[in-house]
Amino acid sequence: MDSLKRDYFFWVSVFLLVLSLIGFSDNLFFDVGQESNSDPKFIVHGLFFLAWFLLLVGQSWHIRKKNYRTHIALGSIGMLIGLGVVLSTFWVFVAVYEGWAVMPEHVKANRFLTASFALLVLLAYLYRKYGAWHKRFLLMGTIYVLGPVIGRVADKLGAESLSTFVLYEAVIWNGLFISLFIYDWSQHKTIHPISWVGYLWFYGIWLLCSFV
Repeated sequence: MDSLKRDYFFWVSVFLLVLSLIGFSDNLFFDVGQESNSDPKFIVHGLFFLAWFLLLVGQSWHIRKKNYRTHIALGSIGMLIGLGVVLSTFWVFVAVYEGWAVMPEHVKANRFLTASFALLVLLAYLYRKYGAWHKRFLLMGTIYVLGPVIGRVADKLGAESLSTFVLYEAVIWNGLFISLFIYDWSQHKTIHPISWVGYLWFYGIWLLCSFV
């Protein structure tokens, strides 16, 4: 259990980074000449997201190795990167979709989830002296903005129908939530409030967006 306590947030951060690299592997490695790779809004958006995932791995590594001073020093940079993630995401939303009415359900959900990410990053900063809350705010916020990454991973796994696509997304998203519940239970014999409230909020947003 001590190894789980020490390693969980590091390895889940590595998983999220790998997931993002797989999802956008065409942009990064195999089809670098595609149109979106020369579009400033997508370049800025992608760089901020990549920086965020790299930061999560680095910061969790510093905690794992008890390099607390370095972790704290990088915290302010993390806030700026998080702000960049939010602003660049909304830049893409505004540029690509002309109004709420024309947005598909998943795009509407991503708007709410991006706003939730912004709130959770702010709360992580405000609760930076309370490690159990700080790291859960950051992880939950990151899970919220995984929609484009998971969607692309599902495509690359060969999701040929809508039902298969949704199944792949559900497995990845719920797997992340369940792993957090298992971690909570192994450490505290209860589910942390951020974990279960965050889970309910996530599905509450999707339910809301099916009606608006």
